[in-house]
Amino acid sequence: MPRILSSVFRSIKYEIQKHSRNSVCNFSSQPIFPTRERCFVLGIETSCDDTGCAIVDNKGKILGEALHSQQQVHLDFGGIIPPVAKKLHQEHIEKVVQDALKASHLNMDDIDAVAATVKPGLPLSLVVGMNYGKELCRKFAKPFIPVHHMEAHTLTIRMIQKVDFPFLVLLISGGHCLLAIAQAVDKYLLLGHSIDDAPGEALDKTARRLKLRNIPEFSKLSGGQAIEKASERGNLLAFAFPSPMSDYRNCDFSFAGLKNVVTRHILHEEAENDAFFCVGTEGDQLIPSVFDLCASFQFAIALHLCRRVQRAMEFVEQNDLLPLNNRTLVVSGGVACNRFIAKMLQVVCNEKSYQLAIPPPKLCTDNGIMIAWNGMERWLTNAGIVNDLDSVNIEAKCPLGKDIRDAVAEASIKCKWIKHKVFIAAIQ
Repeated sequence: MPRILSSVFRSIKYEIQKHSRNSVCNFSSQPIFPTRERCFVLGIETSCDDTGCAIVDNKGKILGEALHSQQQVHLDFGGIIPPVAKKLHQEHIEKVVQDALKASHLNMDDIDAVAATVKPGLPLSLVVGMNYGKELCRKFAKPFIPVHHMEAHTLTIRMIQKVDFPFLVLLISGGHCLLAIAQAVDKYLLLGHSIDDAPGEALDKTARRLKLRNIPEFSKLSGGQAIEKASERGNLLAFAFPSPMSDYRNCDFSFAGLKNVVTRHILHEEAENDAFFCVGTEGDQLIPSVFDLCASFQFAIALHLCRRVQRAMEFVEQNDLLPLNNRTLVVSGGVACNRFIAKMLQVVCNEKSYQLAIPPPKLCTDNGIMIAWNGMERWLTNAGIVNDLDSVNIEAKCPLGKDIRDAVAEASIKCKWIKHKVFIAAIQ
């Protein structure tokens, strides 16, 4: 029997249906300020370690883009150093913006609005992009659109394919992990988030501990990329990992425990193979089981993501929160580039009758395109456009939407998990 909706859920359901009826499809939208048939938004991204800028139009066309990546610099440091990231943003933002404008064959007089990431992210990085965006607005008398980084990841898919509100979204990256229902451009219901590490962080730190950079073919890859490639040579069932938060019937995530377990496996392997780590070595050797450990660890992370997504889908079904004939799971963020994880999530979508929508890798990682498109979606719906520049400031931490995680926990949904063999059959 379907669960009887409380007054809270009746209200939520009404809001979702209302926004679904009124939602603006990106390919048929008309500008809210119709000064001309086409309009253009310039977007700036500096939330972490990439300096990005792009210009898009109201049809989703990318007119110009530029990106300066700091990845190799921070790989050499062994992690992101905020003051270094800020300095590099300051050194490159002018050129990145000018390169994007040049590629678009537009000038600032043609631009309708400037969007920039203001939350969440590294404060020293965020402030560079925000201040530069504000200066452009002051100099050229343009409105400013402050952008929530996770909202931008959510909406990017609508730039390249038709995905109507409402839909389920999983955002996975080096700094974030959350599940939400996207009701409209600026309205979300938060179903769950990570209570400790993000999946990308766990992957990066594990890759560093495994010293994967000492393998030449992995030396210029991020930690997550290195583990994905190393996993292709390993046995995903070689090491046993526990199921995180198995006693908690909610949609929150935890990756710190998996990271600690993999560290114990590494220490055990090092102790058993001390011939590889004897006194006098440089400490750059890899444990013999490195590829198996990568494969098993990646499988454990993917399985945890899949189980939380499965519970979210069953919560949605019990409370009729998405249209039965149009259910979509959008997956975005840097970790969404992981093809193994994508295949695992496709299994869940197949089992639960969802369409899986993932932007191409270029649009999953941090970039100016997603910020420009988020600005355009807000421009088209007149949502959050600012003229008082002094009223906007950065926020290092900021939730996405209305938090209904307690309602998910109170539902206490016991799931009949998809069997391991179904996943393994799909990914082999």
